Amino acid sequence: MAEAAGVHVSTASRALKPDTRHLVADAVVARVLAEAKRLGYHPDATAAALRTGRSRLIGALVPGIANPVFAPILAGAEAVLAAHGYALLVADPGDDPARALALADSMGSRRVDGLLLATATERDDPVVTHCLARGTPVVLINRTEAAARVPAVVPDDAGGLRLAVEHLVALGHRRIGHVGGPIGLTTGTRRRLGFVGVMVEHGLDASAVESSMAYTREAGAVASARLLARRPDLTALACANDLLALGAYDTLAGLSRTVPRDVSVTGHNDMPLVDMVAPPLTTVRIGHAEMGQEGARLLLRAIEDRTAIPPGCTTLLRPEIVVRASTAPPSATDPA
Repeated sequence: MAEAAGVHVSTASRALKPDTRHLVADAVVARVLAEAKRLGYHPDATAAALRTGRSRLIGALVPGIANPVFAPILAGAEAVLAAHGYALLVADPGDDPARALALADSMGSRRVDGLLLATATERDDPVVTHCLARGTPVVLINRTEAAARVPAVVPDDAGGLRLAVEHLVALGHRRIGHVGGPIGLTTGTRRRLGFVGVMVEHGLDASAVESSMAYTREAGAVASARLLARRPDLTALACANDLLALGAYDTLAGLSRTVPRDVSVTGHNDMPLVDMVAPPLTTVRIGHAEMGQEGARLLLRAIEDRTAIPPGCTTLLRPEIVVRASTAPPSATDPA
């Protein structure tokens, strides 16, 4: 093929590799690729892995592949990885640490060059421990560990809840509750801390908090029902995730209470289609595609040079509030 394209073998090799293609003139790359297509050439990934010691495979563990949050994260990561000649393998262990560890071990046996991990638990995540022991580069996305043993790209969870509560306070709400994420996940812990902190700053009662068992609509319905049974006077719910907010919608409908006339509701994540529920959900938007892209970039840097990124390096993504129809001033009949 190199001879057909009129170039040296090493030049053809560089032109065929996405991560070295920039070293070759565009016209030469086009000629080599055209000849490769004409001849039906396909790189032998197994042979390349044996020669270089790299599989060009990246593993990703996500806790619920059907959750709309993860599609743009994975798409962002895949775009960056593909541009550098890597393929992405995705597995879904849910929130089961033992299954996550088994899947990480299975991916290791397939010689993945690194791992993007969205399943991290707050305390000593077993997959992180496993990767560190094996020397596998790993970057956390969306969740992180308290110990910050490896690089992470995560949303500013506390800042996101601050935006939600400040929006509700600006509308006039004073009795605000929090439907929180699961205990043991940094997203749950940090969003809960963000809620409590901003409530205290405004001199408001921050005790109306109920943690959910999972980031699901069903768990949100259960947690919001418990919270409202204890505090039926609440005029607003700031939820730690959009699915939890939709569960709160279900609970309020069952209580014949209307959103936002009786209770305003906010979510977190701005998942696809939450602008199409009734009423459209006010929520905190984070850059999911950006998270995947930056996580992939960090992982590629770590693969090239294990010392390039400090272990505790954490990239925080700035959130923004997206105001829709699920929030409004409290009813005039409610005392301030």
